[in-house]
Amino acid sequence: MRITIQANGFTMTHALRAYTEQRLASALGWARTRMQRLVVLLSDINGPRGGVDKRCKIQVQLGGGRAVVIEETEADLYAAIDRAAERADRALVRQVERSRDFARERIPAQLDNMGTAAYTAAAADDAADPTARKR
Repeated sequence: MRITIQANGFTMTHALRAYTEQRLASALGWARTRMQRLVVLLSDINGPRGGVDKRCKIQVQLGGGRAVVIEETEADLYAAIDRAAERADRALVRQVERSRDFARERIPAQLDNMGTAAYTAAAADDAADPTARKR
């Protein structure tokens, strides 16, 4: 997995980079094997004028071409990083759950003497209770 952190409108300090890496590692570390690329864009929208203008945008590229993009704007850049990391964590959980829902196992079919597919008794039991674990 590649991690890229970029700053726009201000100078990236070592402390800010370290905080961002640490916060993302704690929030998204569980999904490290699923992520192909992680890009964090930090920006100061209004520049020296101030206001609620610090933005943290997190882009996570997952396998299969799926992507999760989170954008958070706050007055404090550290707060924007925190909230964006929390939201990215929740979004990745949802994305992984969706991919698990679609990855169903196929039920094996057997041909009877008429040449039509007949399900085995075990396959029918598995189909009736999809939450049962395989032995």
